[in-house]
Amino acid sequence: MHVEQLHSRRTRAETAQVEAVPAEAESAEAMGSGNDRSRVGWARAASITRTTLLNVAAVLGSVCIVLVVLAMVFNITLIMFKTGSMSPTIPTGSLAVVRQIPAQDAKVGDVVTVDRPGLLPVTHRIVSTHAGEHGTTVLTLKGDANPTADPAPYTVRTVRLVMWSVPGLAYFVVWLSNPIVLGALTLAVAALIVWVLWPRDDDRRPARHAQQAREPQEDENQ
Repeated sequence: MHVEQLHSRRTRAETAQVEAVPAEAESAEAMGSGNDRSRVGWARAASITRTTLLNVAAVLGSVCIVLVVLAMVFNITLIMFKTGSMSPTIPTGSLAVVRQIPAQDAKVGDVVTVDRPGLLPVTHRIVSTHAGEHGTTVLTLKGDANPTADPAPYTVRTVRLVMWSVPGLAYFVVWLSNPIVLGALTLAVAALIVWVLWPRDDDRRPARHAQQAREPQEDENQ
């Protein structure tokens, strides 16, 4: 009787142990599956981020190319307003897009930039214009914030017409021109390129799967 009880207890213990093994295996499998899903999620997020950054870089590169072409073909450049003589129309710190045109095509009311020998260019509004000698044009300019016109008229052949301006953008351009900022941006772009082009596990995984798939076939052939 005692032997039968011991045998029964041993049988139940072995059964419980056998049942516990699949449970532990299922738990380990579930944990591994959770880790795989987490890795897949991180890989997908990294891929989306990489694609987004590449698209942004491509758009910015395209914009730069377009601006260079426009500057070369249509004589378009940028100027910064360091004073408030054209306020409130164009306040201090504005960045303007200008296009070079013949001075005879400029009209009263246009805001133009004229070059002055030995001095900085001036950007004011035309208040009067008339033809000068030898194909030149005489312009009288006045800043919107100034009570009177400029002291002397300007005799020029070409002017740069202000097409449009953005207030405050000149400060951002000045900030970008800082050597420290330029160096940091260069390093950031270099790091982005390395990160995008660096080989990833996803790129090597198909090759590993193909190699693993060929190995059993080679074993069978042997």
